[in-house]
Amino acid sequence: MAKKYEYLLDISGPEFIKDFTIDQMEILASDIRQFLIETLSKTGGHVAPNLGVVELTLALHYVFDSPIDKLIFDVGHQCYIHKILTGRANQFEQLRQYQGLSGFPRLEESIHDAFETGHSSTSLSAAMGMAVARDLRGEQHHIIPIIGDGALTGGMALEALNHIGDEQRPMVIVLNDNEMSISKPVGAINRQLEAIRVNKNYAQAKQVFRSALESIPVVGDSLATTAERVKTRAKRAIVTSEESNLFDALGILYLGPIDGHNFHDLISAFQLAKQVNRPVVVHVMTQKGRGYLPAQSDERGSWHGIGSFDLETGRKHHKKANYDDRVWSCIVSQTLERFAEKDKRLVAITPAMIKGSKLEFFQKKFPDQTYDVGIAEQHAATFAGGLAISGMKPVYFVYSTFLQRAYDQVIHDLARQKLDVVIAVDRCGFATGDGDTHHGIYDISFLRAIPELTIVMPKDQIEAQHLFYSVLYEYEGKGTIAYRYPRGYTTYTPIQLFEPIPYGSWTIERNGKDATVITFGPMVAKALAYAAVLAESGIELQVVNARFIKPMDEKMLTRILAIQKPVFTIEEGSVVGGFGSAVAQWNNQYQYQCPLHMFGIDDTYHAQGDSVSLFEESGLGDAHIIETIKEMVK
Repeated sequence: MAKKYEYLLDISGPEFIKDFTIDQMEILASDIRQFLIETLSKTGGHVAPNLGVVELTLALHYVFDSPIDKLIFDVGHQCYIHKILTGRANQFEQLRQYQGLSGFPRLEESIHDAFETGHSSTSLSAAMGMAVARDLRGEQHHIIPIIGDGALTGGMALEALNHIGDEQRPMVIVLNDNEMSISKPVGAINRQLEAIRVNKNYAQAKQVFRSALESIPVVGDSLATTAERVKTRAKRAIVTSEESNLFDALGILYLGPIDGHNFHDLISAFQLAKQVNRPVVVHVMTQKGRGYLPAQSDERGSWHGIGSFDLETGRKHHKKANYDDRVWSCIVSQTLERFAEKDKRLVAITPAMIKGSKLEFFQKKFPDQTYDVGIAEQHAATFAGGLAISGMKPVYFVYSTFLQRAYDQVIHDLARQKLDVVIAVDRCGFATGDGDTHHGIYDISFLRAIPELTIVMPKDQIEAQHLFYSVLYEYEGKGTIAYRYPRGYTTYTPIQLFEPIPYGSWTIERNGKDATVITFGPMVAKALAYAAVLAESGIELQVVNARFIKPMDEKMLTRILAIQKPVFTIEEGSVVGGFGSAVAQWNNQYQYQCPLHMFGIDDTYHAQGDSVSLFEESGLGDAHIIETIKEMVK
């Protein structure tokens, strides 16, 4: 019986392909694409990014010698082929699953994973650090960051390029240009790359460069003798262009554009780049989703990262429970649309997350009030501050995990100046399959420390609409407000009349005399379910919706603590410095001596997994909470 994949499952490391011919590489590339499509249809994952870098990754491992040479993937979600080539194909059935293979590079998984990269625009800084360490130690290996075109909008990437150009330490920067990050990239840097793609002078240079590459043998000993001649021809072609590009201006040698699906061109270019004793950019043109029509023809970014899907049709397996269900992001963006129809001061800002934050329809209806600033979370925050101080009403849409990158700007440029900016903090809580680089579990802890900053989270979609109205129109003058909401679906019924929610107020959702649970967001519904279970054991549990995380409802909290019955706080966030810590601080400060237990995510990193497994692992499992309450009350 013929093997389904001729080579793929036999690979134990990159050395496996070192003697391959181009024909063998083509067969392996085809097998890898089929393997990824079949496997990811079951597990989900970053389909389109990986289908686009099959030949690129194969060529990199053919030319360079990992783990001696350091391959740094930016963003790390394009590392699936790298994982296959480093002997992990047999683990792909558990990709992004609890205790399974991570969807990002992981140091603990393999010596071939040189640096962990879950967030964008970090590879060049890490590469510079590795290059300095290499040179100080007198070592000779190569440093190869692979960065996507969208990641170049990140401030860190530009800061690193400035440093790299100044230091001139050898490294091979691979610019993977597929004209998309999650969705279409934006900004002047993208226009610079577009100019390179279409400029007739660069087109002519590309032909000369292609001719030069063709004179390099893919294998054999003559490479060293031809490298200098090829460099001279390539350099002459580039330098004679009428226009310089970003990399030229920074003193970084530019080679390209290269066909990212042509093995000969890729291998020849990388062999050439190895000989250059200075930083060099190899500009590689790839096609996102290549080889699978649904992903290849996607222009909205739907196939960037998805759940399981039907292999034949490409249809996602996930079906909403009800017609009226919406992603939480949609509820917030659609509510904003209703306000923007009457209020031209409203401006939506996002750092390359138009699709993720469900702002596509808002952008179509209000293009002059929508700004995608690229992967630039810091700029987005201060940009919002500039709008606010000029009389506009900015709403900064950002995932919790990415808000971390704008911490200084939130303190220095927004909260300190008491600017009325609403930060719509999306995807709060566990990120399930994306793992510890994407869990939105730290924002309460780091935002709580900021003076005069408000943090709120609604318990359900009705309260979400009233609360969003309130933060925009009732709390003007209160300064910066973080409006949190989770990922996932919930029912959605557009309310007809928005009612203001008193600032700093909590509500009692269920009365009980034996103990009190104080929580917020979707955890309120869980607490009510716990109360129903505990009632069967004769324990009457009071449930409080603490929709204001900061400031707390001090009057209600004082009444609760003064009774000195057990109090439990529950939060899908870090227990260190979280909401429970604020309650404990109040309890201690005023010496209420109330028995208090804080349920939250324990002080460690948690990898990918389903929500049930992650809740149990972190100390938020339903059974653990119920049993702990029983023990403390009795």
